[in-house]
Amino acid sequence: MVDAGTGGGYDPANFEKLFALEANSFWYRARSDLINWALDKYFPGAGSFLELGCGNGYVLDRVRQLHPDWRLAGTELFEEGLVNARVRMPDVELSQMDATRNPYDAEFDVAGAFDVIEHIEDAPLVLKGMFQTVRPGGGILVTVPQHQWLWSAADVAAHHVKRYSRRMLIDELQTAGFEPVKVTSFVSLLLPAMMAARLRSKENADVEGELGMAAPLNRACYTAMRLESVLIRAGLPLPAGGSLLAVARRPR
Repeated sequence: MVDAGTGGGYDPANFEKLFALEANSFWYRARSDLINWALDKYFPGAGSFLELGCGNGYVLDRVRQLHPDWRLAGTELFEEGLVNARVRMPDVELSQMDATRNPYDAEFDVAGAFDVIEHIEDAPLVLKGMFQTVRPGGGILVTVPQHQWLWSAADVAAHHVKRYSRRMLIDELQTAGFEPVKVTSFVSLLLPAMMAARLRSKENADVEGELGMAAPLNRACYTAMRLESVLIRAGLPLPAGGSLLAVARRPR
């Protein structure tokens, strides 16, 4: 949905709006729950983590809370995001960096890019950089928006270059050298509501319109995503959804 990358662009003014919404947003909370579950399940021996396009630092801060002894680092193209990330995590390595110019060389066990590469024209270059970033036997976690037929004004407002299909994401991961371990849809139970909302907002959309909602509705959406998380953790395939989560390894 919203974190910044490069290439496709991003509106830095969104960072301040998001900083006020993230902690209570069903989307940020449920996505972070899923990311941390995948991190612990597929990389149980990890001790270091890098997030590319960390934005305001919401996901990275959740990782920090669960793994306070890990080496953690985050990069972000826009200083506006880093300002807020430093408030959240003054003790974490944070740096301003273009995701297509990744200098790290086998320094981390796991790297993540959460709703980042869909902003970037040369997304495969970012994935190749992530391949070099992680140690052999390590891997990456990636989330992206799914289904080009869901394209709407919300994607334009977010400066997306594209929405992914499952096959497209797997192909880009394999081209970068990774072995995909798990690729699943999420935001599946809410997909009909998402489709209806996007049909209603064909002409214009903004961050607050996408994520700002009444508390009862926000709680209901979080409950729905928690329920589908149970299905994902049980290994049940979810063929359609608003987003994709991919877990991939760098071969030893």
